[in-house]
Formats: sequence, structure tokens, C-alpha cells
Amino acid sequence: MPLIANSTQTATTPRRKAGPKTVLKNLHEGTAPTRRRAALDLIGVPAARDVLIERLGQEPQAGVRAGIIDALISMPDQSVIDVMIDTLRVEDAQRRNEAVTALQQMAGPMGTRMEQLLADPDPDVRILAVDVLRLLPSEDAPRWLIQLLERETHENVIGTALDRLAEIGGPEHLATVRAIRDRFETVPYIRFAADLVITRIESHAKDSPGAEGGPRRLPLPR
Repeated sequence: MPLIANSTQTATTPRRKAGPKTVLKNLHEGTAPTRRRAALDLIGVPAARDVLIERLGQEPQAGVRAGIIDALISMPDQSVIDVMIDTLRVEDAQRRNEAVTALQQMAGPMGTRMEQLLADPDPDVRILAVDVLRLLPSEDAPRWLIQLLERETHENVIGTALDRLAEIGGPEHLATVRAIRDRFETVPYIRFAADLVITRIESHAKDSPGAEGGPRRLPLPR
């Protein structure tokens, strides 16, 4: 009977967090599950930010990196943003996708960096920046996309931006989309994508209950 009672007590007793030294040791030297648990134990601990950033670059296991990213997202600052933006440039596609997802969850700090990221010299980074905008809850997203479209020359970037604008654009953006269609009239995909954006915006404006009161922008995803 005592053995059964002790077993039950153990099963229902909350896990006690390890001390700081043990957590840091586990983060670097433990098994993958232990490293992940150590990272999660550091959620909301700003003093661990630099250690987590360092470990993120060394960590081979995606599940552990997810825990590290969760911890970093809980205390976002420009150093965390810098690391995620740098990760957009690595060869590993999985790591790039992890960085996109992380940046989408840091709308506040990213608000000061999106225009810079959308103007990056690397077109692949600009495409990933548009991917960040897909779920970034910011009212500035349509403006950022229009600024990008007005200066962009890379067809793949334009196609990605048009695809996003089809979801959040409004009638006030039609002139820019028509200009893009005319500028790339010899590129079938861009012409098709632009026509699709125009059709969706016009259809939504026509069907919207607020259409008579003026243009209404499509809602941002939450």
C-alpha cells in the first residue's frame, strides 16, 4: 500500500524546475528532450537570452530549436530579431521556415524592421519577408506591400507580393496593381496574378456591406 500511495503522489506532483546551473548544463549537454525542457524552463528569463541565441545556432534537433525559439519569442528584442533575420539567409530551408514563423510572432519589434527587410538586396530574403507578412498582425502590411510593388523588379518577389495583396488589399491599391500588370504585360504569370488581385478586390468591394460608404480593406488574419 505505501508503494502505491507514493506512486500516485509522484504522478500528481508538479515537476520541480531545476536550478539555473542545471538548466544551463541540460541545455548544452542533455538529451534532445532534456535540452528542449531546459529551453522551455527559460521562457521569460531575459538573462538567458544570449545563451539561447548561442545555442540556437548550434542545435541540430528541430524540436529543441522550437523550444529555444519559444523562449526567445517570450522576450523579443532587436537582438532576437537580428538572429532570426540572419537565419533567413542560411541554406537550411527548415531553419529559414522556423525563422519566418518566429518573426511572424513578434509584430512589435518587427514593425521597425519590415521596410528594411523588404528592401533587402537578396530577392530570396525579400520573398521570405513577404512570407513573414502573411501572418504578421500589422495594419501597415498593405502599405509595405504597395511600397515593395512600386519599386520591385524581380518577378518572383512580385508574384509573392501580389498573392499576399490578394488577401489584404483594398480598392485604394488597384492603381498600383494595374501598373504592375502593365509593366509586366509580357509575363503571363504576373499578368494572371495581377488580374486575380483586381478581380478579388473589386468583387469584395462590390459585395461588402460597407461598399457604399467607401472602400473597405480586407481584414488582417489574427
